[in-house]
Amino acid sequence: MDIVLIGAGNLATRLGLRLQECEHRIVQVYSRTEKSARELAEKLSTDWTTHSADISPEGQLYLVSVSDKAVEPLLSGIQFGGGLVAHTAGSLSMDVLKPFATNHGVFYPLQTFSKSREVDFTQIPICVEASNSKSLDILRKLGNSISDDVREVDSTQRRQLHLSAVFVCNFVNHLYAIGEELLNEAEIGFDILKPLIAETAAKALEFSPKEVQTGPAIRFDRNVIDRHMEMLKEHPQWNNIYKLLSESIHQLHTK
Repeated sequence: MDIVLIGAGNLATRLGLRLQECEHRIVQVYSRTEKSARELAEKLSTDWTTHSADISPEGQLYLVSVSDKAVEPLLSGIQFGGGLVAHTAGSLSMDVLKPFATNHGVFYPLQTFSKSREVDFTQIPICVEASNSKSLDILRKLGNSISDDVREVDSTQRRQLHLSAVFVCNFVNHLYAIGEELLNEAEIGFDILKPLIAETAAKALEFSPKEVQTGPAIRFDRNVIDRHMEMLKEHPQWNNIYKLLSESIHQLHTK
């Protein structure tokens, strides 16, 4: 399939490389910044542009991987002809594409991506949705060419899925970052926490996370909690996070 990548960030980079690996043809890369467009285009040995008016009309599929707020202003200046246009966002409705293309949909890989880190796409759920059965079939086949897990998920379900993903990925990673900062203050390396992180994740994969919750908050051990909050008095924002999470854990387990 001939594909135009609109966007050259983390997701577009990993997705573009995987699509090419699976013998799809990336005919062009668009990014608003020359550096990003050129870097990804060079990796894919294809053309690039920073001007939306110069986006190729030859794409069979246009994959839009830009920030949610940029989608509508950007697409308003592009002529897609009969090509299928799909965005890759978790929280954006499919209907935002309706004014710009008759054939439109969503191709959402549920994973965290970084340009410099390879991922096993065969294990990544690909969530698809489309404006008509033909477009849905195209997106489903595309998904099956790069992943073993393709699911039809509508916009309402996908928004809830994205919200859940923010909790289990983005927020959890931020807590790792806070933990690392606290260890730095005590001149302890972050490596000491890695076995704990691995075991916590392993249990969450094997059991319901609620069932394997541990720590002082589940029993609301006031002595430990108060001591920790005192230690965080120089970090009022982290203190608030600690308090809110402790209360949330306790409330969830007393339902």
